[in-house]
Amino acid sequence: MRGTELFGALRERQFRLLWLGQTTSTFGDGLVPVALSFAVIGTLDRSATALGVVLAAQSLPLVLFVLVGGVWADRLPRQIVMLVSDVIRCAVQATLAVLLLSGAAQLWHLAVLIAIYGTAEAFFQPAATGLVPATINPERLQQANALLGLSRSTAFVVGPAVAGVIAATTNPGIVFAVDAVTFAVSATSLALLRLPRSRREGQRHSFVADLKGGWHELLAHTWLWVIVVWASTFLCIVIAPFMTLGPVIAKESLGGAASWGLIAAGWGAGSLGGGLLALRWRPPRPMLICTVLVLFIAPAMALLALRAPAPVIAAAQAIGGIGMGFFGAVWQTTLQQRVPEEALSRVSAWDWMGSFAFLPLGLILAGPVSQAIGISTTLWISVGYLVVSTLAVLLVPSVRNLRRLDEPEPRPEAALSTLTGEPVEAFHG
Repeated sequence: MRGTELFGALRERQFRLLWLGQTTSTFGDGLVPVALSFAVIGTLDRSATALGVVLAAQSLPLVLFVLVGGVWADRLPRQIVMLVSDVIRCAVQATLAVLLLSGAAQLWHLAVLIAIYGTAEAFFQPAATGLVPATINPERLQQANALLGLSRSTAFVVGPAVAGVIAATTNPGIVFAVDAVTFAVSATSLALLRLPRSRREGQRHSFVADLKGGWHELLAHTWLWVIVVWASTFLCIVIAPFMTLGPVIAKESLGGAASWGLIAAGWGAGSLGGGLLALRWRPPRPMLICTVLVLFIAPAMALLALRAPAPVIAAAQAIGGIGMGFFGAVWQTTLQQRVPEEALSRVSAWDWMGSFAFLPLGLILAGPVSQAIGISTTLWISVGYLVVSTLAVLLVPSVRNLRRLDEPEPRPEAALSTLTGEPVEAFHG
């Protein structure tokens, strides 16, 4: 593919507007994790358990409300759902900035406001998954997802490093003020979109019927629900300990906020490489390759358990980031291509809910478990589960054998339509 064609999606006005808004917003998102971590364990001088509670306050509403968000994103104009979410999150971050900069912030303030943020995010994410295909030609869909992924990756290269310096030298509240501005820019770009009316907009079914329709569509694709179930345990047992215990190790052994910012930036740098790879490579068996790439996360986890120097952990994080940057673009594309447009946000909501179902539990328990058995032991358990669970997913034929849409497919199996309940021929991968 020629270099100019790698960014051909940006020639299309609707996607370009979406991309500009999301790129600005994700820059703020890249700043926040480090700032939030050190607002709790630095500014408020709290423990890993307290940090886990605050992080869970964001992820728990996401789990509780994302299905509601998915249904409404399939009923209403998705850009409106996203715009309202951006406005709410802008207000939350501005309030957090004022509290932190004034010195009035308390732990419960952070928990409550982050919970509101997580609720708004629960409506935004399913709507965003459904909106992207409406802004781009189908031939450029993976390219569009890869470009959005590149924006996120770039943000998580620059953002954590900048946030680490700010948190170490001034006040984390500055980061939240900047993030509030980026949400305002994103809301403006969404307001400027001019998109065709969705087939489902204006239709009225019961909430339960819509929810069941999304559930049945999820179950119709074995590769999809298997990976969602896997992700739910993976985020709980692997990612939650890393997010919760990593800043503590950085503070105790690696030099503090700046070191954790470097480690987080390493992940972003790798994700950037994975996004560039997704611009060029469309693997014949996308889920096989994506699942194998998850194993690339293991080295960074092991090095953190060993308390290796921060630059070494950051380099290993970059390796894991390559796999996840590629995974994100290809996963979104595969989902958007294989799920009907009118059910896409609901299926995406089930994906988000299933994937994050146990993350709050993992965030809350990581601190107490590490106190009982040790931080390094907790992280080694995470490494072992990562390897074993990934290999188990690779044993599932529908994950290994799912082919790219322009590749030959196995003979389709008979199934019930997830939307009408009538017999149809459906690809199960």
